[in-house]
Amino acid sequence: EGDPQSPYRILRAVKNRFGQTDAVGMFAMTEKGMMAVANPSARFLEERVHAPGSAITCIMEGSRPLLIEVQALVEKSVFANPIRRTSGFDAGRLQMLLAIIGRRAGVSVAGLDVYVNVIGGMPIKEHAADLAVCVAVISSVRDQALPKEAVYIGEVGLSGEIRSVPFLDRRIKEADRLGFKQSITPKTTKNLRDIIQNASR
Repeated sequence: EGDPQSPYRILRAVKNRFGQTDAVGMFAMTEKGMMAVANPSARFLEERVHAPGSAITCIMEGSRPLLIEVQALVEKSVFANPIRRTSGFDAGRLQMLLAIIGRRAGVSVAGLDVYVNVIGGMPIKEHAADLAVCVAVISSVRDQALPKEAVYIGEVGLSGEIRSVPFLDRRIKEADRLGFKQSITPKTTKNLRDIIQNASR
C-alpha cells in the first residue's frame, strides 16, 4: 500500500496461517529498489520544519506506532464558501473538527480556507490524530508555532473533550524514543480548550 507520489510503501499481511496479521513492513523506493525502512518514525520527521501549523502525532499501522507530521495552512478565503481540502486525512472529519474548534475552543475558522496535509503520504485512518489536526489548524490561525518537542495524541469529541485511543502507552513510548519530551494525551489534558489556553500563556 502507499501513495503513488510518495516513496514509502507498506507491506501488510491480511491473512497469515502461521502467525499474526497485525505486523506491517515499511519500505522505501530507492535507486537499488525497495529497501526496508528500519526507523520509519525518524524517516518521516527528518525534514520537519518547526513552524506554525505543524503538529506531530502518533498513528498505529498494525502493531507498529509511527510518528508523523500533520500540517495545516489557514488563509482568508476569497470565495463565498471557504475551501476545505485535505491530503491523507478524511475531509468529512476535518469539517467536524473545524466545527468543534469554533464552538468548543473559541477559535473561529469561518471565512477561512483550510488545508490539511499528512507529510510522507501516509493516510490517517484512525481518530488518534484528531487532536494534532485541531492544534495544527489553531496554530496556523494564530500564526504561532507549537512546542517543538510536543506530540499530540487523542480523539476529539463533539464537546471538545479529548478521548483515549488504543495502544496509548505504546504511542507515548515511541514518542519518548524519538526525543519528544511532552506528550499531550487524554492522560494529561481532558479538554481542547485547556490546551489552547495553556499554549497562549
